Amino acid sequence: MKLPLGLRALLLAAQLLAAQLLAALFLAALFLATFLAPPPITADADIAAAAHASAADATDAVLSGPTDAGYSAIAARAAISSGRGSPRAGPVPGSAWSWPLSPRPAVLRAFDPPAKPWLSGHRGVDLEAPFDGAPLKSPAAGTVSFVGTVVDRPVITIDHGNGLRSSFEPVASSLRAGSAVAEGDVLGQVQTGHCGPAPPCLHWGVRRGEDYVNPLAFVMDLRPSVLLPPLNPGP
Repeated sequence: MKLPLGLRALLLAAQLLAAQLLAALFLAALFLATFLAPPPITADADIAAAAHASAADATDAVLSGPTDAGYSAIAARAAISSGRGSPRAGPVPGSAWSWPLSPRPAVLRAFDPPAKPWLSGHRGVDLEAPFDGAPLKSPAAGTVSFVGTVVDRPVITIDHGNGLRSSFEPVASSLRAGSAVAEGDVLGQVQTGHCGPAPPCLHWGVRRGEDYVNPLAFVMDLRPSVLLPPLNPGP
């Protein structure tokens, strides 16, 4: 049956309105899914490789993950690094750690990371050992993730969890990867060679996620001092 012209125009207008409403609903759903969805939760990744001028820095990068083969691979990947993470980012320790050497060691070289990941710098601290063969103690509980020689120095790395890793060199150790250690457990013995024949010293590097952080922040309060006014100021 042929519908009157006015009724056909009304039905056509209703169809167009329904199509426009469906399109508006689709665009609204797309907007909500794109802009209001929560960001994905990702776990802390191992540290991205970076090119280092010193053997200590090369050690830290080589130990960042099982796929790192050596210094040449580090330099190649550093050239195309996404740049995520800042080498000067500060640590957020969950609790205080212990000094890895006893008595409390002198700091022979401070933490001095480069402005850019591919530049040279000092991505850890050098601590004076009391004597050759001094025992190295774990500053916090964790699991041994690496024991072996990197470049030409014996290295041990401890995974403390929460994305935190400590690496020490040169250290002779009889532990094996996978060994659980408690805070204060002896990890090995400090060897000479990092700071020259004398004094013997220990290089300690700490990474949190993709950032090199200052190891001293875990054993010292590095916040700036604030001078308070006297309790009873004079006239």
